Amino acid sequence: MVKMTKSKTFQAYLPTCHRTYSCVHCRAHLANHDELISKSFQGSQGRAYLFNSVVNVGCGPAEERVLLTGLHAVADIYCESCKTTLGWKYEHAFESSQKYKEGKFIIELAHMIKDNGWE
Repeated sequence: MVKMTKSKTFQAYLPTCHRTYSCVHCRAHLANHDELISKSFQGSQGRAYLFNSVVNVGCGPAEERVLLTGLHAVADIYCESCKTTLGWKYEHAFESSQKYKEGKFIIELAHMIKDNGWE
């Protein structure tokens, strides 16, 4: 008897010559190190990084949340491959000093692993 298994396919592969971040659970590529904006963020489960853009993530519905830096409209993001919630996307910042976050992504360190070219 042959057992069929569903293989995981990623939507995007980042170049192997660049330092990348991947999902710790399934190793799907998430972000290129060049897209990293800040390492000084706090997620719901600890430290998190802010990225300009990410790949292989899905986005849930936006909702208003009071975060450490005030009221924001955010949407949870999840790994398209294994469906693990990774962090969130900033949809709207209500305070002018926080507008730079709009359209950016938070990924918690607990869900990322470094891949390719790290010394």
